[in-house]
Amino acid sequence: MNIVLDLKVVMDTNVFVSGVFFSGPAYQILKAWQSDQFELVVSQEILNEYQRVGEILAEEHPRIDLNPILNFVIEHAKVYQAAKLKEPVCEDPDDDKFIACALASGCRVIISGDKHLLKVSGYQGVDVLKPHVFVDRYLG
Repeated sequence: MNIVLDLKVVMDTNVFVSGVFFSGPAYQILKAWQSDQFELVVSQEILNEYQRVGEILAEEHPRIDLNPILNFVIEHAKVYQAAKLKEPVCEDPDDDKFIACALASGCRVIISGDKHLLKVSGYQGVDVLKPHVFVDRYLG
């Protein structure tokens, strides 16, 4: 595997929980982050959403304990205070937290399969990449 120095990445919630609960590209991405192949950046809002959505999925998949990975994120991800955007960027305003975090951290990559985020790829130099594209481009 390649180590990509100075690569900061924001991971949307669906990619994060998919990586925890299922195999595939999202799982590969989480494993690469845990192996220090890139830096995961989050905001408190993103952490809260990871936990909220993870708890919902944990009820459906009781054999999977989300707490160890959430604790790992809290200990090892870089937490940024994301400034409020001057105007909405995404059609779904709930997705703006990922853009705000990327801008606050100087991050240039968001990993997401969300159609609203994918539509704004390139906004202020931030690329929004589907998980398989990120794997091919950065981890392949």
